[in-house]
Amino acid sequence: MATIKDVAKLADVSVATVSRVINKSPKASEAAITAVTQAMQALGYRPNANARALVSQSTNTIGVLVGDVSDPFFGAMIKSIDNIARQHGKHLLIGNGYHNADSEREVIELLINNRCDTLIIHSKSLSNAELIAFAKEVPGMVLINRFIAEIADRCIALDNHRGSYLATELLIKNGHQHIGYICSNHDIEDTAQRKQGYLDALHAHNLTAPQSYIEYGSPDEDGGELAMTNLLAKAIPVTAIAAYNDYMAAGCLSVLEGNGLTVPNQMSLIGFDDGLIAKYLHPKLTTVRYPIQIMAEQATQLAFQLATAAKQPTPVEALDSTITHTFVPTLVKRLSVTELH
Repeated sequence: MATIKDVAKLADVSVATVSRVINKSPKASEAAITAVTQAMQALGYRPNANARALVSQSTNTIGVLVGDVSDPFFGAMIKSIDNIARQHGKHLLIGNGYHNADSEREVIELLINNRCDTLIIHSKSLSNAELIAFAKEVPGMVLINRFIAEIADRCIALDNHRGSYLATELLIKNGHQHIGYICSNHDIEDTAQRKQGYLDALHAHNLTAPQSYIEYGSPDEDGGELAMTNLLAKAIPVTAIAAYNDYMAAGCLSVLEGNGLTVPNQMSLIGFDDGLIAKYLHPKLTTVRYPIQIMAEQATQLAFQLATAAKQPTPVEALDSTITHTFVPTLVKRLSVTELH
């Protein structure tokens, strides 16, 4: 295997010159760049990425922490991050946290140890204090779908409470007063915020929901099926269901159809996220749009700006003021909600 010394000998330059060419130093002449590049190609030499990182204190890699890469929600998020990363000549290093504090911590430390100076972090289990500490260590770290007041300028978040409030209010405006809620059993802030949005919308319209109107399950189709089955078993007079997300709503729909209840004629149903599945259910699912693509793009742009600013020897201009830090969800009306007669 060829070494940097072999490249220097073939190109008839010093090892230091080869190093300057590899690290894109402005001190490298055009002649040196041409000679070294040709020598590297002739020898099949590939620069050691770790060695280059030691010199530059960074890599061409942007680190990303997600909950579970197999979840389509995170797939959409990663694709948007990758689109921006490629514009900056970067590639992604991705780790799964599975909404577990130990796993999230291990991934972040791995990304930092791999000299990723730009990080997009979707963490739901680590404490605010620990994330603040990581943010101090990595100036180019941005949180997505998480808001921490102390580092608010490094957070891109969604108003989950508002989204759930809108979903429940839509059902109320269609005449429904007995509204069930299918809730995630994950102990994360999204769960609490969306459940509270449902309760607050009911309260604002002088309605109440007994605890028996709320059922829990894993935030996927199976969890939705289990929660809906348990809700039906109680024989309570609900005429509409608000679900934590579209996948739980899909599970609800399956159980309702299996029990001879048609949506929306006998039961209105609304989801959350506006994932790809929402458009292909039957009936098409009314839901709340979670603009994860644009949020991920802005998080990546912000992370690059922060990382660049940290490297400047002199003060830089203010960060892009067009970046939105808190997004507001919107209703997507389709065919699974109807007026109660």
